[in-house]
Amino acid sequence: MIDLKDLRENPDKYRRGAQLKNVKVDIDAILKMDGERIEAQRQFEQLRAEQNKASGEVGKLKDPVAKQAAIARLGGLKTQVKEADEKAKAAEAALSPLLLQVPQPPDADVPPGNDASDNVVAWKWGEPRQFDFAPKSHIELGEALGLVDFPRGVRLAGSRSYFLVGVGAELHQAVLRMAFEMMVYSKGFVPMSVPVLVREPAMVGTGFFPAGREQAYRVGEAQDAADDVRFLTGTAEVGLTAFQMPDSDKVTLTEADLPLKYTAISTCFRREAGTYGKDTAGLYRVHQFDKCEQVVVCRNDVEESKRWHRTMLSYSEEILQRLELPYRVIQCCTGDIGVKNASMMDVETWMPSRRQPGATDSGYGETHSASRLYDFQARRMNLRYKDKDSKVRFCHTLNNTVVASPRILIPVLENYQNADGSVTVPKALRPYLNGRERIEKRA
Repeated sequence: MIDLKDLRENPDKYRRGAQLKNVKVDIDAILKMDGERIEAQRQFEQLRAEQNKASGEVGKLKDPVAKQAAIARLGGLKTQVKEADEKAKAAEAALSPLLLQVPQPPDADVPPGNDASDNVVAWKWGEPRQFDFAPKSHIELGEALGLVDFPRGVRLAGSRSYFLVGVGAELHQAVLRMAFEMMVYSKGFVPMSVPVLVREPAMVGTGFFPAGREQAYRVGEAQDAADDVRFLTGTAEVGLTAFQMPDSDKVTLTEADLPLKYTAISTCFRREAGTYGKDTAGLYRVHQFDKCEQVVVCRNDVEESKRWHRTMLSYSEEILQRLELPYRVIQCCTGDIGVKNASMMDVETWMPSRRQPGATDSGYGETHSASRLYDFQARRMNLRYKDKDSKVRFCHTLNNTVVASPRILIPVLENYQNADGSVTVPKALRPYLNGRERIEKRA
């Protein structure tokens, strides 16, 4: 959620921000509603002051006639106060969902653009492998080596479903374990196990609702309402970020508590709405996957947020460098960073099967996404801290993928394949596969 005071003072900033993000939102209507709310609240407070004053004067009156008239007036004020209170609450209720639709304006260093085609390559690491044989796709390799079973997955769960089998399942777990251990033992993040089934306030608070609601699975009975409704999360970001969400207005954090650094492996669920016919085969775009996520909650300081953004991105790069997989880092444009982000950097790993004939520099596929959100989520969750001067401030939040699987298995299998159809196990993963060096077709 954005700062309402800043919206009032700088409406053009938010009009421009929404335009850059291709989000349709009526800022003027919101400001009008805010004005009506302020006026309703003013009337309520004025009438309540009159009521309190009149109530105090009734007891002082000695004349029965005057006292009766005062009591009658007090009764009328009571009715007026109640009506004004209801009007103010109605105005507040009408304004809140409108504010949730206002996107966070993108940072000035985010390039303007309409969609992913306008994203900018920031830097690259590693050189794509040059094959002296016709390389196979991860689908061909996975099926030939008995690592994955798509037909049975589709039979049980529908499109974009799969089974990881044998060494395929081991490889999946190995990548996640490597990432999790790095974040906990090397980077000092607190390990967590988080709920993946959450109530709506957690999804609204972390900015996945209302924009993005179409991507979430709603579970339970059709007649469920309010707190009985649950949603499957698409990332551990929800649980990790909402972990500190207070259940009251009490401020529980201090500046000395920050930064908070959390990591978790969780199963993630995404409907992939709007991607009909896109990447329907293979492991690239699936409804269920596992991800090691990292979240940082830090001080309300723009430069500190930017430093953490770069640092968290470097952890993702370290994973890919350990795996010796070529990748490029993308600065996402304004039209591709989503409603809640001030800036977003994607990491795209080279996947030979995604090369397009005649298209230079093709073959990269997104594997990581690093976001800085400043106080956007914290305002929605009322996540605050007391700074060293005891001033209450909203926290800043950031998140980034450490690794997501089975998507990461695509570049692993495709980059490490051999001419005989076998796959060499990356050195970094061998300790997690009991020393296995090669994956070969079963006899």
